[in-house]
Amino acid sequence: MRYKVLYRGTLSSCNYSCEYCPFAQTKASEKAMQEDKAALERFTKWLDSQNNQFEIFFTPRGEALMYPYYRKVISELSWKNNIDKVVIQTNFSCDTKWIESCNVNKTAFWLTYHPEEVKAESFANKCIKLNRVGIKYSVGVVGIKEHFDSIRKMRVLLPDDTYLWINAFKRSDDYYNGKEIEFLVSIDPLFRHNLEYYDSFGKSCKTGYDVFAVEGNGDIKRCHFSEELLGNISSHTLDQTSKKRPCTTQTCHCHIGYVYLEHLELNKVYGNGILERIPKAEEKIVLQRANKEVIKDKLKIKDAHDFEKDKL
Repeated sequence: MRYKVLYRGTLSSCNYSCEYCPFAQTKASEKAMQEDKAALERFTKWLDSQNNQFEIFFTPRGEALMYPYYRKVISELSWKNNIDKVVIQTNFSCDTKWIESCNVNKTAFWLTYHPEEVKAESFANKCIKLNRVGIKYSVGVVGIKEHFDSIRKMRVLLPDDTYLWINAFKRSDDYYNGKEIEFLVSIDPLFRHNLEYYDSFGKSCKTGYDVFAVEGNGDIKRCHFSEELLGNISSHTLDQTSKKRPCTTQTCHCHIGYVYLEHLELNKVYGNGILERIPKAEEKIVLQRANKEVIKDKLKIKDAHDFEKDKL
């Protein structure tokens, strides 16, 4: 059987200081890094011992690619026969040279753009390097109002076929007015999906069946938002824990959770790009291209393709 596994290690550390993130500007101690490295090694050894196919999604508390051992593991996993895909959430502040060692057919990135921390042109140029080597990726940004101009600019700078998604800022129910929602939908046609808090209790969900979350201590859970313990990789296989089970949380509002609620049928939207958050529907890209030309003309700025292109 093929499983999607969301892995979140013990580390909580980030080199950015975004006010909307709970992991902002936290630095791990040497002891914490060694514990996290050991946990990651246990996880990869467990993967090696299993007779299943896996798609692995690293969802760290903060920024993991600061640490060489994560870059090494991603590269190694991308070449293993029982790994069909390896994806990581990252702010992409790391050096890109290491990507040369990855299997481009199995490696993908969920990139997050943080306007206060990096220049738009610099970030977009790094993204274009991924296009050049053939690695799939999406780019996302938190939709706070202070980011709107940066969102417009990033849509211009990114290649036409790069999906730019927006995470709704949900700290207040009435944060956006109608025109603001329309603007964000014009950039990300799927934005309304992320605006919602979905009633999930008792609903059918793929988590716990062919999608699982594994914590750094080895605990197996159905997802990152459920406290229900299904086992531990030290003593369980996913085949032993896999079964269809209804959701036990009242609501679900995070993309990496609600995307597996079966009644939403978002698998039809994302297809094989569900981990890296790349929609398969061509009309989404067409909408982005049309909007991009309007914004580009308005801003009168260069397309990222015109910038100097450095080699990886």
